[in-house]
Amino acid sequence: MDCKVCRNGVGFEIAMAFQPIVDIRSGEVHSFEALVRGAQGQSAWEVLHQITPENRYAFDQKCRVTAIETASRLGLACKLNINFAPNAVYEPRNCLRATLDATRRTGLPQSRLVFELTEDEKIVDHDKVRQIFQEYKAQGLGTAIDDFGAGYSQLNLLSEIIPDYVKIDMKLVRDIDSDRAKRAIVNGLRVACEELGVRVIAEGIETMSEAQTIAEMGITLLQGYLFARPGFEALPAPSIRLPAA
Repeated sequence: MDCKVCRNGVGFEIAMAFQPIVDIRSGEVHSFEALVRGAQGQSAWEVLHQITPENRYAFDQKCRVTAIETASRLGLACKLNINFAPNAVYEPRNCLRATLDATRRTGLPQSRLVFELTEDEKIVDHDKVRQIFQEYKAQGLGTAIDDFGAGYSQLNLLSEIIPDYVKIDMKLVRDIDSDRAKRAIVNGLRVACEELGVRVIAEGIETMSEAQTIAEMGITLLQGYLFARPGFEALPAPSIRLPAA
């Protein structure tokens, strides 16, 4: 496929909201995750339901560039997490051109970028995903598996690609303070990731009890409404700080 497909517009306008990922050891924001919105702040669903197989590539590219340009304009001083679906990447190196052009144009160091793999469709081509991650790592970009524990084939992926980060799915985090089974599963994932040198992020945290339980398990990167809701074209500061784990 011609890389012009990647650079073409998708026929509708988007904007970005940002939600912090907090490092409770330092109390600082480790990263901001870029979340797509409509140009006037419409929900992600209102944007995503317009995506088709024909405009998926262009949409992916537009999200990357918009996230980088907006974060740079807002003065981002930490990492920036950007979601991508593997089916939106037809050739890893070519589909990074617009991304790297945006970092050079804005002055945002590409070493601050972390690309989160999402499974909007079942991943059937593990070789392709492995090639994507290898190219991203070669370019000095961070990598992550999003919603870990909820996907189709993520344990196999973890062993094959070994990302920089794993984000524990919010369904495993929700009510973890009162659910022994969830604590056992999350702790097992934490131990496995620690052995592989992968940092764990717990997402979807809404209560202080959930946060404290996660922190006591040794997970220090936390994300959720407890700390801050996504800020539309803004980098919101966390509303609370936890004692260091």
